[in-house]
Amino acid sequence: MSDEPAAGDEAVTDGGQDSWFANYFGFAEHGTDLRTEILAGITTFLTMSYIVVVNPAILTAFPDDNTPGGIALEGYSAGEVFQMLAVVTILASAVAIFVMAFYANRPFGLAPGLGLNAFFAITVVGVMGVPWQTALAAIVTEGVIFIVLTAIGAREYIINLFPEPVKFGVGTGIGLFLAIIGFQAMGIVVDDPATLLALGDVASDPVAILSVFGLFLTFALYAAGIKGSIVIGIVGTTLLGWGLTAAGMFGRGTLTPASIPDPQYDITPLIGAFLDGFTNVEPFVFSLIVFTFFFVDFFDTAGTLVGVGQAGGFLDEDGDFPDIDRPLMADAVGTTVGGMLGTSTVTTYIESAAGVEEGGRTGMTALVIGLLFLASLVVVPLAAAIPQYASHIALVVVAVLLMGNVTDIQWDDFAHAVPAGLTIMVMPLTYSIAYGIAAGIISYPIVKTAQGEFRDVHVGQWLLAVAFVIYFAVRTSGVLTAVA
Repeated sequence: MSDEPAAGDEAVTDGGQDSWFANYFGFAEHGTDLRTEILAGITTFLTMSYIVVVNPAILTAFPDDNTPGGIALEGYSAGEVFQMLAVVTILASAVAIFVMAFYANRPFGLAPGLGLNAFFAITVVGVMGVPWQTALAAIVTEGVIFIVLTAIGAREYIINLFPEPVKFGVGTGIGLFLAIIGFQAMGIVVDDPATLLALGDVASDPVAILSVFGLFLTFALYAAGIKGSIVIGIVGTTLLGWGLTAAGMFGRGTLTPASIPDPQYDITPLIGAFLDGFTNVEPFVFSLIVFTFFFVDFFDTAGTLVGVGQAGGFLDEDGDFPDIDRPLMADAVGTTVGGMLGTSTVTTYIESAAGVEEGGRTGMTALVIGLLFLASLVVVPLAAAIPQYASHIALVVVAVLLMGNVTDIQWDDFAHAVPAGLTIMVMPLTYSIAYGIAAGIISYPIVKTAQGEFRDVHVGQWLLAVAFVIYFAVRTSGVLTAVA
């Protein structure tokens, strides 16, 4: 037997990885190394770290805010509740991410999902008047259902029923979705009552000016093949913003966060509050809430895994994600634990695409993300020092890269073009991954049947289409608010 190291072993040695990490996460098998995984983990953390601030901002009930709903605790100020929720957000995210790292061995980050937290605070608690404890009880119920369905393989089976054009359209749809989120945070795209979206005051807005500079700096670094270009772009833009503020050119709150609050580590008022939510529950309303959380979380996570999995080369020749039940279990456990701790549904983040594009391929990337979340407990919230416009530069870069997925779609086949096209268009225009997937799934059996290819449509795909029609009927007919 030769004493020469194998190609994979040589890559590991050259990468300088600890042998335990290399063997446990399978660096050689996935064609990666420790340095790449760490950079990927840092990249993903930086792009999703805003959730440490944004999630508590959405879930906290502020007395002076005109937005209804949210979590309020007697005897505690809104600022103290905010800090409790920041800690809970970090802990729930870390638990889910560590399951992703050690059980699923995938490079995905998880945290309380945007949209779902707004539905929790504004619709369920605010509009419907449901106690926030009951909303948390619905989250825990949804999480337990997910754990059971994942354990028996039902979630993986349903996801594998996704029509091929929908799977291939998800990546591009997520790319457009990421672009809108990123451009809005950077001040390049703004709301407009006439056209919905419009170009911002780029030449006069310091945030937009610095964002454009950081964006093109990142593009240039990436084009030059510099490893960690996205991280360098985010950190460089952040440091420049802080530098200009320190120089007195701008006040705090313009290019930097207005303040970085001190942590409130006592979260005992939130832990276990969901148990009180099961008392005096109105079954029909409770079922509708669980149903809505369930549907949106299920297909948001599925869409993210398939879309980011496509970018990372994780899908097989049929467009399926092998062993998808493992990352789904991380999502299910995170949701359950998050509800028990006191936060809304935990889901897999589309920002994981940033780390995957940096080369992250194993659970080591997720481990780094989770450790950085825990580290932010020491200087809570560490992520608040990074302005949102700086972290969201990565989303626009990744959005451009994800556009390439559109070439996998068979545009000359109308039964592929319609579902894929609707998935891509509806996703960013409705600000929802789930709605884009729903549009594609509903259209697929209809178009296939119209083409005379009824036999090619699986009965499960018809059932999914019908389920989505029912979901849209419930979600958009006003039933949720009417029963409040």
